[in-house]
Amino acid sequence: MVAVAESCGTPAAEPRVEVRRSRRRSRTVSAYREGDTVVVLIPARMTRAEEEHWVAEMLRRLQRSETRRRSPARASDAALLARCRELSQRHFRGRAVPRSVRWVPPMRTRWASCTPADRTIRVSERLRNVPAWVLDYVLVHELAHLLVPGHGPDFWALVHDYPRTERAIGYLEGLSAAAGWGIGGDVENGPDDADPAEDAPGVAACADGTAED
Repeated sequence: MVAVAESCGTPAAEPRVEVRRSRRRSRTVSAYREGDTVVVLIPARMTRAEEEHWVAEMLRRLQRSETRRRSPARASDAALLARCRELSQRHFRGRAVPRSVRWVPPMRTRWASCTPADRTIRVSERLRNVPAWVLDYVLVHELAHLLVPGHGPDFWALVHDYPRTERAIGYLEGLSAAAGWGIGGDVENGPDDADPAEDAPGVAACADGTAED
């Protein structure tokens, strides 16, 4: 992929945007989040006017798509607890039963924490706006600690019942690295040479206006 990274000036209230032009792209435009930056991929041939149009359009589509994907559990502690019960039934046959699950202010080195002794789970506010499948992974991870306290093979065997475990870990590692939070992932991922837009949660469209999200 041959691309040129550019900065788009946006008002303070808008997200930081990075436009990447690619000669591989002829019609497709796509956008995804990379930490606190929205990356917009466009064909190299586009004019500045077309670029401005598609940046605004893709920001609108990405916001709409993310709103649809956010978990209902973000609404309250009660909703978070209800989601944990659903996940426990689905992945652990209802054996992981937390006494309380609540949102807490951002933790310095963790996305969430669990105290098996009193069956309480705390989830960082940083996760309120992540896609639902990422939050579900974090909840499954903490629920598994109610059954196996450590991070040994038995623990990971439980966690990997959740099919998007590896992808969610990669998402969280990328989010942390881009934001400079220093929160590591739980599993070391190998290098990925694919176009990041291929697997990143985002939206896509054709330059003629046809939606592909």
